Amino acid sequence: MLYYRLKLVADLPKFENPVLLYGFTGFLEAGHAVRIAAEHILANVEHEVVAEFDIDAVFDYRARRPRLSFSTDHYSAADLPRLSIYACRDERGAGFFVLHGVEPDFGWRSIIKDIKTFVREVEVSLSVSMLAVPFPAPHTRAVPVTAHANRPELLKGRTSWLGDMEVPGSLSGLLEFQLGESDMPAMGFAAHVPHYLANLNHPASALALVREVSLATGLMLPTDSLREAAQAADRELAEQLQANPENLEGIQQLEAQYDALAAERAGNEAGPDFSAHTDDIAAQVEQFLAQMETRGKGDE
Repeated sequence: MLYYRLKLVADLPKFENPVLLYGFTGFLEAGHAVRIAAEHILANVEHEVVAEFDIDAVFDYRARRPRLSFSTDHYSAADLPRLSIYACRDERGAGFFVLHGVEPDFGWRSIIKDIKTFVREVEVSLSVSMLAVPFPAPHTRAVPVTAHANRPELLKGRTSWLGDMEVPGSLSGLLEFQLGESDMPAMGFAAHVPHYLANLNHPASALALVREVSLATGLMLPTDSLREAAQAADRELAEQLQANPENLEGIQQLEAQYDALAAERAGNEAGPDFSAHTDDIAAQVEQFLAQMETRGKGDE
């Protein structure tokens, strides 16, 4: 197989109908949920690196400078970017692959060509992405998740939280689209992170992603430690809010707005029209994403 940016570093295992999970850090990962979810999966399943992308060719080091650790009089560590493919086995021994690392700045089309070549070579049955977007929802409710796919049958029985919208491009979204153009099934899950927590770690959103991936693929992925982290984060946030009545009042107003939307969404098939609400929500999400894109450009 011919690869442009991808280098195989180990023999590719022969899995039966494997799934490819993918999630990139850098843009669509509010609450750092994608990183938390991917790192949790890799920390709790058997895995090995089987391929690495040539990150130097596709990463802008000056726009997103890697972090260095300086200890008194010397540099002691460097957190360098990576984009890797891992061969994994879940708790029942089922084989699957995880593509995880930074979203590249350059070469998206050549990277997608490599991913499609990899998908063909290992006979991936379904590619599944993990995303996280800021959303006007309170942290006191279950994390909403929007599913999307390049085949309608993959979304059977699901109702979207969003209407039509235009968003800044991402490698994840473009990959799903182009996999569809090549008749390769792909779907994804976008966790809706409370917008006021978008810049903080939000393990509850990561937990929602892992659960959705498990349900969609049949993979048995452990969640105990992630659930404990989410509960601890919620307790800490509740304590902080109790100390500030103004913030608590704002959360209560958000709860009322969210509960009204959820009630109309649940009854949508029976007839209620909540398109006005979804259009408003979509507009708010578009605004959040535009702000994220602007902040990213300001860091360059």
